[in-house]
Amino acid sequence: MTDTKSFTSIPEVDIAGLYSPDLEKRKAVARELGDAARDIGFLYISGHRIDPTLIDGVRAAARDLFALPMERKMAYYIGRSATHKGYVPEGEEVYGTGRPDHKEAFDIGYEVPADNPLVLAGTPLLGPNDWPDVPGFRERAETYYRAVFELGRTLFQGFALALGLPENTFDDMAKYPPSKLRMIHYPFDAEAQDAPGIGAHTDYECFTILLADAPGLEVMNERGEWIDAPPRPGTFVVNIGDMLEVMTAGAFVATAHRVRKVGEERYSFPLFYACDYHTAIKPLPAFAEEDSGYEALKIGDHMWSQALQTYQYLVRKVERGELALPSGSRGTATFGRLKK
Repeated sequence: MTDTKSFTSIPEVDIAGLYSPDLEKRKAVARELGDAARDIGFLYISGHRIDPTLIDGVRAAARDLFALPMERKMAYYIGRSATHKGYVPEGEEVYGTGRPDHKEAFDIGYEVPADNPLVLAGTPLLGPNDWPDVPGFRERAETYYRAVFELGRTLFQGFALALGLPENTFDDMAKYPPSKLRMIHYPFDAEAQDAPGIGAHTDYECFTILLADAPGLEVMNERGEWIDAPPRPGTFVVNIGDMLEVMTAGAFVATAHRVRKVGEERYSFPLFYACDYHTAIKPLPAFAEEDSGYEALKIGDHMWSQALQTYQYLVRKVERGELALPSGSRGTATFGRLKK
């Protein structure tokens, strides 16, 4: 087992066995997933069955979008969205008291029809996407989203086995989730070499499946040291989020990570796998202790509260009294090793 106080690299798990009809092979992969989730909170996965043409497609879609003039991109500004989706310009996100992130992004959510009862009830984060008028963009983005979201379902079955649960335990918890795919562009800027790409944070959801095409990602170990997690051909990076940390009362760790100063143009594509908005997350029975320090959280409220404290257009709305943090909201940087 890896010493969490001194890990200097990220393990790789071949998940091909999760697709096997043989339960013992699925359990063997699950044990590796569980070890990585407990010891580090980050891992690479291979054997994932995502068609390389889908990866090429989402990369091409992102390049086409971010090459547009700023005025066209701002026509899809997230601050005008009714469901917190769309274009995120540089400087819009600030984690805690840190500096603004040096990146631009386009946020795509799980496509929930406007007549869905959750949308009609005004549930934050849910609803249709406002697709940009870029040839082929929606088709390429949606196809990639669907494939990686299904990969997330398979991974969640593996995590269930790793926790000693039936592998279908979480299958029905993500019917209309606030799961976001982010297209992120880190521009090269020789005059801003000291600017962080993304400041230190944990991810709010259950786990994240990340595709990146250039170095820059760093992971915090127990000593507070930053460990490189560069891209590996044919793999995705998977990291544990806040909600799996709550479910396991900290046995699975939501490891803090950041993107260091940008030395080259970089694109990345994290898909944040979440359960449905109103799902109450609390320590599973095997991890439940009176003094665990992990209170129950509604997954959507947690995600929404973190957005309200991070995106500047939402921060201003809270300051003006137009929006309010959900009851029991936690501050930013209160999970994983950041909470220490």
